[in-house]
Amino acid sequence: MDEVTPLDTPSESQAGFGDSTNLFGVVDRDRVHGLNLTVPEDAKELIKSWDMRENTSKFVDSGVDDQLIINVPFTQNVRVKSVLLKLGRGELSPQRLRLYVNRPSGVGFDEAESIKPHLDIALLQGQDTVSEYPLRVTAFSNVFSMSLFFSHSGGDEVTRVYYIGFKGDTREYTRDQNTRMEVPAENAAGEKLTDSITEKTNSQVQIR
Repeated sequence: MDEVTPLDTPSESQAGFGDSTNLFGVVDRDRVHGLNLTVPEDAKELIKSWDMRENTSKFVDSGVDDQLIINVPFTQNVRVKSVLLKLGRGELSPQRLRLYVNRPSGVGFDEAESIKPHLDIALLQGQDTVSEYPLRVTAFSNVFSMSLFFSHSGGDEVTRVYYIGFKGDTREYTRDQNTRMEVPAENAAGEKLTDSITEKTNSQVQIR
């Protein structure tokens, strides 16, 4: 595995969730799918309403190794301002998350390893509540799908994820679910990833 580089860290800004900034209502939940899951059908169970965010009865584990991908389509084009995660702890906790946007069929492992992610995040360890990871809005301002590639678990064998959520707002028009338009996020993959030593997005907040 490549060495994990702390390219971005979470924000400590207060967030009002459960309101219009939560994008749960515009996730196409029935079409969420994952790769390398022990139970592939459980991918959509990660997309929970805000009041169920801390519920741990539903989760996904990776299969043959510690890598897993969750592909999340939206019913409308959205501007994503942050990703919300509740992850496994200890040996089940992934240390790295790579984000890819606007891939019509989602991202597979071969493609994910061969193309540059829109963002590469060093994940917090030891968290027992939902944490917020803020994104550069310019890179995620016109998104119709997002792929999340988790890897580098503490035990190098299994990665566990309990919850995935998004904060942001919707764009003006609704995308036909049967239409797949390649709409690149502005200034996305071509944007230089920022070294956390020279530019950080504050420190982490636990969302309770």
